[in-house]
Amino acid sequence: MGTPDFAVASLKALLEAGENVVAVVTAADKPAGRGQKLQQSAVKRYALEQDLPILQPTNLKDPSFLAELKGYHADLQVVVAFRMLPEVVWDMPKKGTINLHASLLPQYRGAAPINHAIINGEKESGVTTFLLQHEIDTGNILFSEKVAIEDNYTAGDLHDQLMNVGAKLLVKTVSALKDNKVTGIPQVANSGYLKAAPKIHKEDCRIDWSKSSNNVYNFIRGLSPYPTAFTKLNGKILKIFRATLLFELPDIPAGDYKSDGKSFLYYACPDGYIDVKVLQLEGKKKMDISDFLRGYRVKQ
Repeated sequence: MGTPDFAVASLKALLEAGENVVAVVTAADKPAGRGQKLQQSAVKRYALEQDLPILQPTNLKDPSFLAELKGYHADLQVVVAFRMLPEVVWDMPKKGTINLHASLLPQYRGAAPINHAIINGEKESGVTTFLLQHEIDTGNILFSEKVAIEDNYTAGDLHDQLMNVGAKLLVKTVSALKDNKVTGIPQVANSGYLKAAPKIHKEDCRIDWSKSSNNVYNFIRGLSPYPTAFTKLNGKILKIFRATLLFELPDIPAGDYKSDGKSFLYYACPDGYIDVKVLQLEGKKKMDISDFLRGYRVKQ
């Protein structure tokens, strides 16, 4: 059960490990782009290539879907980047349902663990496999593996690393469950120290230039490449995908910017500058700063 590319790596790894995947459950096709043509999920596209049966329920409690799912007699259900399941679904297989989560649980429960880990300046993240139960991301832990977060990592960089590490961990988990060599360990969570990872909405992505340059830098990294941190340039929305820190006391107010019109665009924070490297202005393509400045006049 999965939808995006992150889940494809796990499905591919399970098939290559020789596991018997009897069916795939993924999101319904959705209209996208200017032509609003129906787009298949990444998991569906891969499943079609592998000639796997595909289920695309819009209602996970629909009797016809439940009957079809039950008909596969799966010993185990595997969830990777899908959606919340009702108990009637996750409790169906005799070995239960497991989930691969992109954090070291119990930290960063929620829909956007990769983004929030980088926004918070974490130096370490990881992946966890666990058994589903009623409360989201709270089930008994099976395995976990740590991954270091480099100082220049974006959410996209960490996503790709966790995707591959997670796929291997999932194969290990399924094999251990099959051989009855692992039992879940309850999560130990002190609520005062838990960091959450709620879904990020567009309005959450505006850059607050009153914060420290390091906080803004982490915010930009944590939202790149999606949903992307943004600010304004000459009244238009400017998305920032990559930037570096310039530790130099600004001579302009926080939120203001300066540029030589050729090679740099600096935005000021109270304690330093954000040196914009890759950006996209409203109505234009994503590009490097030098290419952007060759075709755009920045008003000081």
